Amino acid sequence: MKKFTVVTLILIGIYLAVPILATAMYAFSTEWNQTILPEGFTFKWIGTLFQDDQFLKAFGRSVLLSGGAVLISILFIVPAILVISLYFPALEKWFQAGVVMVYAFPGVILSVGLIKFYSGTSLPMVLAVLGVYVITVLPYMYQGTRNSLRNVNGRQLMDAAELLGASKIEAFRKVLFPSIYPGLFVAALLSFSILFGEFVLINLVVGSRFETVQIYLMKKLNTSGHIASAVVFVYLVLMGMLTLVVATLTKKAKGMKGA
Repeated sequence: MKKFTVVTLILIGIYLAVPILATAMYAFSTEWNQTILPEGFTFKWIGTLFQDDQFLKAFGRSVLLSGGAVLISILFIVPAILVISLYFPALEKWFQAGVVMVYAFPGVILSVGLIKFYSGTSLPMVLAVLGVYVITVLPYMYQGTRNSLRNVNGRQLMDAAELLGASKIEAFRKVLFPSIYPGLFVAALLSFSILFGEFVLINLVVGSRFETVQIYLMKKLNTSGHIASAVVFVYLVLMGMLTLVVATLTKKAKGMKGA
């Protein structure tokens, strides 16, 4: 039974890894038409990609939009989650209901609603999308924050710090936050990666007026498969680097806690 489980996991890993490896190889291939493996390798497509001002601007817009939404969520939504979880637990069921409702609106329907509601106002549609992004990551920020609080017994930490003379703000800043920030980083990374890859909402509501990486990728799929693969490769590298940073910070936090 154990061998069967190991073989099954290996097969699943191969199944998931082959498309990623194939895309990465195609991003560096000269030609790949008549053989199993690429006929040659080159850095031409990566170089061309980073020399394209349109890609650099699209990449910057994606980082700005996704990172801005995550930052707003951390600054405003996370404190609200902490206050409700620690001091108003009776209200948490209503907060959870709101979190579940986030999944009730498909991207296409949400896009039509945004266009219908905001098209006649002076509010830029990019800001409307930013607001929707903040709400979109609510389930991930809530679950990450809530799990971190449970792991460290957040209410007991706050009570102990206040008994020792700390104010609520000092207890949060010096005791609670250092204990839960690894979980917040993980939630922020997951939220950023999801928003960075979002296509339906930004394409339907804003489109080429605010071209992000996903819109740029869609355009390149019709013109150059090598460039499109290079975009995907850069995206995978970015996500890998973020994952490594979060894993390193989490490991350091655990080491400091153990010490």
